[in-house]
Amino acid sequence: MAKFTKKHGHNLLSPADLVKEIERLHESLNNERGRHLRTFADFKNYRSRIERQGIKLAEKGKRGIILPFLDIIDDLEKLLLWTTNADQAFVKSVQIIHQKLLALLESHEVLSFDIVGEVFTPELHEAVAVVEDEDVKPERVVDELRRGSLWKSELLRPAQVRVAG
Repeated sequence: MAKFTKKHGHNLLSPADLVKEIERLHESLNNERGRHLRTFADFKNYRSRIERQGIKLAEKGKRGIILPFLDIIDDLEKLLLWTTNADQAFVKSVQIIHQKLLALLESHEVLSFDIVGEVFTPELHEAVAVVEDEDVKPERVVDELRRGSLWKSELLRPAQVRVAG
């Protein structure tokens, strides 16, 4: 420890000890500043991670809501295929509901994709059957049994298709 000298009733450090004490205080201040910056960086990283996890959970929740809507749209489309009189008020009402649901999903960046005649792609299609069709080249989609959908340009649900063999 530094030696103190008494002058006018106060303890004073010698000039050499004073320089050492200033250096020690600078080092201590720099260490504290470094700890503060590391803590601040850790907090920023923590906050970013929590935000990413929150976004991921929200997306998972939205996905869980959107998928059942796709099933309802499938059912409405099947119903509309079986209707014979498109002028009936009931049929027009179903068509309006169908269009509203499609518009709602589109406003949330959910889009279906057309694939009939396209080359079968396992990333977008789920083959449920292979059929012989001389009019269609092999490995091409003959027809779709369930429409596929993209959400924000990523696959939400693969199309179920029959493929030419």
